[in-house]
Amino acid sequence: MGKKLLLKDIARLAGVSEMTASRALRGAPDVSESTRQKVQDCARKAGYVPNRIAGALSSKSVNLVGVVVPSLSSFVFPEVLSGISSALKGSPLKPVIGVTGYDLQEEEEVIREMLSWRPSGLIVAGLEHSEAARTMLQAADCPVVEIMDTDGDPVAHCVGISHLEAGRAMADALAARGYRRIGFIGTKMPQDFRAEKRLRGFLDGLAAHGLELADRELYSGTSSIEAGRRLTAELLERTLDLECIYFSSDVMAIGAYMNCLAAGLRIPEDLAIVGFNNLELLKGLPLELATTEAHRFEIGERAAEIVLAAPKEAGAGDVTIVKFQPSISPGQSL
Repeated sequence: MGKKLLLKDIARLAGVSEMTASRALRGAPDVSESTRQKVQDCARKAGYVPNRIAGALSSKSVNLVGVVVPSLSSFVFPEVLSGISSALKGSPLKPVIGVTGYDLQEEEEVIREMLSWRPSGLIVAGLEHSEAARTMLQAADCPVVEIMDTDGDPVAHCVGISHLEAGRAMADALAARGYRRIGFIGTKMPQDFRAEKRLRGFLDGLAAHGLELADRELYSGTSSIEAGRRLTAELLERTLDLECIYFSSDVMAIGAYMNCLAAGLRIPEDLAIVGFNNLELLKGLPLELATTEAHRFEIGERAAEIVLAAPKEAGAGDVTIVKFQPSISPGQSL
């Protein structure tokens, strides 16, 4: 985290007075369009975020921790938020949530808005950001923790798992059990960078055993039981001799299970099913589905603990990297 940027720094970069820079960033009508554009461009390139805390509070932070996640429609990120809330309980800090819809431009706007309120910390899912968003995170004057993923170049603190390693481990597990005709179904591809990394690791792992995917379906929509059921039926109709399907999420794997029940297919004798995340939702099924434990609650909890413990001065303290090890649960569907 770098030196805190002030309005006077942006004014100097744009070659205008501090008052003009302030008016330009507020969209005041008495500033020409060319000057407004110049000031806003300088602010964007520098990663500057206007401070919306007025008067005497302008040098302080509020007791909020911004949490930026791609979705709340699945069961994945609510468990992360539960971990964050658990760690913050008893402290004066409270989480506030922003959802990006797996859109990097939307994520940039959410990060800008959150930082403008000078939070006490910012927790962001993923390591991939727009250039402007990454610059803002680097320039933020509060602890920033990127979560869920360790395959990349974090801005500062980072808590997650290696999705590349998770994919390779699943390939090893399937190959060891003798599966050769393997399919893959993924959602939000390629916007979901973590699912894409798991697939890449899975393909690398299969190749190490002299195998390749027999078929795949990369679905642009979100994970749902209905989508899992429908796409499984389509994949099985297209490729008749599949022995196993690896899904990017447990929710999709449950849909596959529903399809097999309706079609009279035995699991795992006729088809093995493997998901990812080890969601609580799996515990309500009559058959225990194979999955990978991704430590969502623990990731959220540890990220919040880093925010609580981190020095509030920008650039102070050591950077913390926490890598959890994903573990495969074979269940009864392998």
